[in-house]
Amino acid sequence: MSQQEIQNEQKTVIEPESEETEQNEVVFSIKNLNLSYGPKQVLKNVSMDIYKNKVTAFIGPSGCGKSTFLRCLNRMNDLISDCKITGEILYGDKDINQVNPMLLRTEVGMVFQQPNPFPMSIYDNIAYGPRCQGIKDKKVLDELVEKSLIKASIFDEVKDRLKDNALALSGGQQQRLCIARAIAMEPDVILMDEPTSALDPIATKKIEDLIKELVKDYTIVIVTHNMQQASRISEYTAFFLLGDLVEYNRTEDLFSRPKEKKTEDYITGRFG
Repeated sequence: MSQQEIQNEQKTVIEPESEETEQNEVVFSIKNLNLSYGPKQVLKNVSMDIYKNKVTAFIGPSGCGKSTFLRCLNRMNDLISDCKITGEILYGDKDINQVNPMLLRTEVGMVFQQPNPFPMSIYDNIAYGPRCQGIKDKKVLDELVEKSLIKASIFDEVKDRLKDNALALSGGQQQRLCIARAIAMEPDVILMDEPTSALDPIATKKIEDLIKELVKDYTIVIVTHNMQQASRISEYTAFFLLGDLVEYNRTEDLFSRPKEKKTEDYITGRFG
């Protein structure tokens, strides 16, 4: 089978089959993306669209490439010296390789697996990014900090201790603070790399409820090992295996009517 035939065959797998997708605005369009760390190929010919104001989940076993793919969307992999990427990623109508990476990461924010607040006050954590962008007016910063904390559903818990060190917060509060810090940069997209894996069930539910609210204003892409979480919060799900995008569809369809045997085997627990 020729390379073109392989690509055409994959194309039938990766496009969600829904009339609704035709009405959705595409935020990211990824075509034939390959990524290698030195001699090791981690992503193989990945193509998909990611839609505005939707939660898209990436699932798959450890080492399948889903977090690596997520980091492609804001060029975090540029920081790895032996990383080689081919293919195309369009953000709107722009090739992300033609966009200043610092500007891109402002518009495409990221929340990591482990909460990583800066060792400074709660207020300064949120104000740090806007200050770096040149915002110095205290009234403007005060309003931005409050708005961001409210959107991240943590304002009521911290409003009386904004000058306290953020490291004194609980794990779940720290993660919501990190989400507020991303929101303060006024992004269009928020990437989340297993944002609840280090949290207890109560804190996890708060983050999931928060995601359901945030998607009204932001496009959210989340990597998760938890298939139940993907089914609860996402509208689209992509299943990765050994660097391949095996199947991509509306979440309800992927979990109830998977088209690929590998997808069915994974979601029914036969491996992974």
